[in-house]
Formats: sequence, C-alpha cells, structure tokens
Amino acid sequence: MFIMHEDEKEYRFGNSGPKYLMKGPRMNFALVQFQPGEDFKAHLHNVMEENFYILEGEVDIVVDGTVHHLTPGQFIHIEPEEIHYVVNNGTVPVKMVSTLAPFQEVDKVEIDNYTY
Repeated sequence: MFIMHEDEKEYRFGNSGPKYLMKGPRMNFALVQFQPGEDFKAHLHNVMEENFYILEGEVDIVVDGTVHHLTPGQFIHIEPEEIHYVVNNGTVPVKMVSTLAPFQEVDKVEIDNYTY
C-alpha cells in the first residue's frame, strides 16, 4: 500500500506528457496533460489495454483511423493492437487519467507516418 500526491511527480515534458503515479507491477496509472496543439506519436500496445478518462479540456483520440472527440467526464477504452493517436486540437490544456494493464516493461510499438 502507498499514498502519494501528484505534486510528488513531474510531467515527462515539463508541463505536458504523462506523469506516472504508478508503474507496475500489475498496471500503470498516470495523469496526462497536453497543451493546445500538442500530440504524441501514434502507437499500439501488443498486450496492454489503455484507458483514458478526461478531467479537463477537450481532446481528439484517433483509434484505428476513427476520430473520437472527448470532453470532461468521458472515458475511452483501447484494446491491445488498436493503433491510437492523441492530439489536443483545442485552445486550452487537456488533463486526463491514463491506465495501462496488464503491466509490461516494454509493450509500445510506435507507428511511423501515421495518417487518419
């Protein structure tokens, strides 16, 4: 058992990207923040399923070529092997919760030249 406050961790890229509050042993739990215009490279996971729950702002999450525009309170579940891409096309930062399970040390496959 452990307790932590999100202020104890930092976003990967200063004020954006994932902020992992837990990595393994059975799942990852992160807060993710993207500033307007930011995205991350399209990818898939071979084993892990990924979930996003939108806390603040609006975000476009593309799954296997279909754009899903999500707003606060919405949840999306992404199965293993589904290609997904996240972009903040809005004018304010987006903040969301991300979970990945079952934990794998290496499971991400980046997709080059992804278009949707």
